[in-house]
This record gives sequence, structure tokens and C-alpha cells, in this order.
Amino acid sequence: MSRSAVAAPYSSPASSLPLFPPGSEAPPTCEVPHFAPVRVRGGRGRLHRLVRHRRRLLAAGLAVTAAALVAAGPHSSAGEPDTRRARGHPVAEPVPERQSTRFVAAPVRIADAATVRLLKPGDRIDVVSTGDGGTGGTSVLARGVRVTEVPEPVAGAADGALVVVSVPRETAHRLVGAGTTARLAVALC
Repeated sequence: MSRSAVAAPYSSPASSLPLFPPGSEAPPTCEVPHFAPVRVRGGRGRLHRLVRHRRRLLAAGLAVTAAALVAAGPHSSAGEPDTRRARGHPVAEPVPERQSTRFVAAPVRIADAATVRLLKPGDRIDVVSTGDGGTGGTSVLARGVRVTEVPEPVAGAADGALVVVSVPRETAHRLVGAGTTARLAVALC
């Protein structure tokens, strides 16, 4: 038998050259079967599925949040319903309204008329009492009050000048009382 006769079964039909070197024996070719892709089960696949189904994920998140709010809410004793508020909502204690300080305009006669000429509306002043005739001690009657008006001095008035200040009602009472018994002075703030 010739060598070409032995190599014939292993030779390519398009050429007369053998596929394998002479003398080597190779198994006949066969097809590899088709396999489906291998998928590993686990958390990653579930997460991707949940992300794809956003509506379901959102509904589940809302349900868990609602359950947590109900569980964390206050519970009434002895199974009685709490009628003050809905369950799961915090109680907001009512904030007591702060009584606003009501300001009044109080006229104050200052002993030194030259000092009053330095003042203008909007200035802040301290009103100080100098006691009876200047012999007693001094005390501050009002701190940081706003000057609202400085009237023109009356001709021939030798006992000081008038200033109108904006003060709380209680302070206005003190200023009026002190003005009758003591000399009043001001200090600019």
C-alpha cells in the first residue's frame, strides 16, 4: 500500500496534502454539543431583579416604613384608644404665646435743656434719676429706650426740656413718678 493511500482518509479534500504529519494517528473530528450559559444563583441576581421592578421595590419600602412608624408610635394603656392624636405622629406641645411688650410714649422732663438739644428721634438713651435736689444717690430708671420725639423748647421755661421716649407701660409709670420727686438726666447709648 502506498503512502498516499494511507494518508487519504486524513487528507483535505481541497488539497492532496495530509492534515497530520505522516505516521501520526489522530481521532476523527466530532462536534461539541451546545451548553446553556451557567447562571449562579444568589443575591446579585435578586438585586438586579428588584432594581428592574422599581414599583415593587418602592411599594415594599413604603410598607416597611409605615410598619416602623406604627410600631414606634406611643401606645395607650389598657387598650384604650388615644384620642388626642393619630398613632405614629409625634405630639407637638402647644407653644405658649409670648405676650408682646406693649410700648407707650412717655414724656420725660430732663433737667438739663442743653443735653436735650443733642438728641434726635431714633436715638437710644438711658434715663437716670439724681435723687432729691442732687443730694441723693443716682439710679437708672430706663435702659436703652428709644427717643420718639424731641419737642421744641418753650420760651421762658427754665426747668429743663421735654423728651418723648417709647417705653413699656410699667417703665412709663416709674418715669412719671420719678419726674415729680427727682431730677432726671439722660445718657446716650
